[in-house]
Amino acid sequence: MQSNFLKNTAVEAPWSVIHPLSQEDSVGVAALRLAVAPMKGKIEGTAGRSPFNGIMEQIAFPEGVTFETAIVGGISGWWAKPAKARSGAAIIHVHGGWFNWGTAQAYRNFVGQIALNAGADAFIPDYRLAPEHPFPAAVRDLEACYRGLGDTGIPRFALTGDSAGGNLALVLLSIASAQASKSGIAPVGAVVFSPITDLALTGESFDTRAEADPFFTRSQAAGLVRSYLGETDPKNPLASPLYADLTGLPPIRVHVGEDEVLLDDSRRYVERAVTAGVDAKLDVWMGMPHGFVTDIGRFNAATQAIKASGAFLMERLGRTGR
Repeated sequence: MQSNFLKNTAVEAPWSVIHPLSQEDSVGVAALRLAVAPMKGKIEGTAGRSPFNGIMEQIAFPEGVTFETAIVGGISGWWAKPAKARSGAAIIHVHGGWFNWGTAQAYRNFVGQIALNAGADAFIPDYRLAPEHPFPAAVRDLEACYRGLGDTGIPRFALTGDSAGGNLALVLLSIASAQASKSGIAPVGAVVFSPITDLALTGESFDTRAEADPFFTRSQAAGLVRSYLGETDPKNPLASPLYADLTGLPPIRVHVGEDEVLLDDSRRYVERAVTAGVDAKLDVWMGMPHGFVTDIGRFNAATQAIKASGAFLMERLGRTGR
């Protein structure tokens, strides 16, 4: 069945690219659906940490990348360093996990793949997680990390993030861009994968893609968001980048699977960014579930998305001006 996204958006949106599902990936997705079906919508709270980290640690090791622990701006984390990295450039990758799960260590291989394709060192901060540390703890940690990297004298920064990390990367993008006139340090661009941009959960795809999404349900998402936000208004721009003033942001690229309840979070954010005059583009990967980009080695779509993201980041980090 053709999705509402395709019928209503793909033809009329010059800022969107639709990638067809390959036969090989179709087989892989079918196998994945069978494997995860019993757990759909059931992983909640801190109980999700161990299984989530275990999945992330299984991502293919990026040959030619070394890893080391570090503290940047008072925030601990891991560096992923390709053997042939551009000098004077760095990436901050904000890991996903619905604000409740994930560690920098578990994300090393995935971020190493990004760093390898971008030809730049990438730092993964271990920001504080909910529910122990609710909003805005994670945002403050990322601000401190960004300022700390700026203090090292590296002149060129880009931001990446996935899922909840995509949310936080876009929040940081707005904060850092707004403060650039004072700090003199501005991000040159961002790539996010399946970002959660609207913590009010108002996207139509929570209904239109409810059956297609193999992982998440609205009620599950609402619980995870509640543990992060507490009583905070979900439309606070520091919580939901969809509601921020996007004017003046650097170029942004967004990749999302078509079979995601979060599809509309990506579509609406890019649409608003383009309306605000931002060079923003959306890549929709047909038949792909949330987090497909981490399945390098399983899905051709993941390899293609990471390569395209690396090329974009390499171009942005190699520029001499914004």
